[in-house]
Amino acid sequence: MAADTKIEWTDATWNPVRGCSRVSEGCRNCYAEKVAARFSGPGLAYEGLARWHERSDGDREARWTGKMVLIRDQLHLPLRWRQPKRIFVNSMSDLFHENLTDGQIMDVWRVMGLAHRHTFQVLTKRPERMSEVLSGRGFDVLPNVWLGTSVEDHKVIGRIDELRTVPAAIRFVSFEPLIGSVGRVTLSGVHWAIVGGESGPGARAIEPRWVDEIEAACRRYDAAFFFKQWGGVQKKRTGRIYREREWDELPTAGTIA
Repeated sequence: MAADTKIEWTDATWNPVRGCSRVSEGCRNCYAEKVAARFSGPGLAYEGLARWHERSDGDREARWTGKMVLIRDQLHLPLRWRQPKRIFVNSMSDLFHENLTDGQIMDVWRVMGLAHRHTFQVLTKRPERMSEVLSGRGFDVLPNVWLGTSVEDHKVIGRIDELRTVPAAIRFVSFEPLIGSVGRVTLSGVHWAIVGGESGPGARAIEPRWVDEIEAACRRYDAAFFFKQWGGVQKKRTGRIYREREWDELPTAGTIA
């Protein structure tokens, strides 16, 4: 069955890979890490992939172990979904994690190629690995696969430069959780920007001017702008209205470049 989702910019999630590890400040309050830790006991879905750690203040913190696994019985799910969907790939992981082999990534890539009625949205915090792997033998450019990277502030803005090196029908950037300014960001070669504040316990606040910077960049570079949420501890209360409306722009596929 399809993994229905409340994520506003997609229709379903598909998680053929499990596991991850932190790479930057945007990972600090990762929801997937907490979910994995809750189901990390013997015989459970995330056994060995995450653990609870005691903090100095006496509270517990979820942490990935860095172990990665390809879940074979989940691999062909999209082929069974008859209605076309936008599918977020690995909402609980990162397809281009350094502890996945090129062969494992290829297994996922082949399924996306076969399931051409769907549009797959692949998001990574490791665009340098994405670029390296997809330049390898056998990784054809798939017109139904959108490739993106996450950027939370100016410290990791270089990820967008790495993304631009990847041939794709659609390139996108998820500025979520947006925890700092990205300045006058360059979005040349980028087709879509998603913006959202952090949510849940310990959420860091987002400032409207940071959103303004990205919306202005979308207009300069003709990129679609999608505002997901203001976030906070109670994200439903803060909502997703920006400049008196909801912004649900989607990219238009063009020539693969």
